[in-house]
Amino acid sequence: MRRALLVIDVQNEYFTGMLPVTYPEGSLGNILKAMDTALGSGVPVVVIRHTSTQPDAKAFVPNTHGWELHEEVRRRVHDLLLEKKFPGSLTGTGLEEWLRKEGVDTVAICGYMTQMCCDATARQAFHAGFSVEFLSDATGTLSVKNDAGSVKDEELHRAILVTQAMRFSKVLTAADWIRNISAVV
Repeated sequence: MRRALLVIDVQNEYFTGMLPVTYPEGSLGNILKAMDTALGSGVPVVVIRHTSTQPDAKAFVPNTHGWELHEEVRRRVHDLLLEKKFPGSLTGTGLEEWLRKEGVDTVAICGYMTQMCCDATARQAFHAGFSVEFLSDATGTLSVKNDAGSVKDEELHRAILVTQAMRFSKVLTAADWIRNISAVV
């Protein structure tokens, strides 16, 4: 088994911008621990940044503070940095080709937001034939309200984890993932 850790959209927008992640508490710390473990264990780390291409975009606008990677992620070593324009990280990024070239058969998902880019990427990876590990406390979301209704952050997060575990991913905590990685080394 050859893994890669996908660090999805850990950008300032989710900390100081329009979309502050509120659940689960400590998700950033768990993302950083997963990155550090991957880097120390020879697991490739792919950092993915969302870029909005809409002319009237209010979030993820290129070259703004909200678009930039969180400082702690930015300062860590990574094997690949990709820009994406859609929720799924395998759409138009070259990620799938890179993973195959590197011999990766399993991807671990961490980052933001659980129900959007993390979920879409996990489903794409599953559909492409990769095994998927979804780090439950190293992903995060916020409460959402729109024309379709409203959902609290914890409820939304849990619903995605349950759905991922039904078919698409092995859902585990960052600590369990780290133990698994450390046991292999």
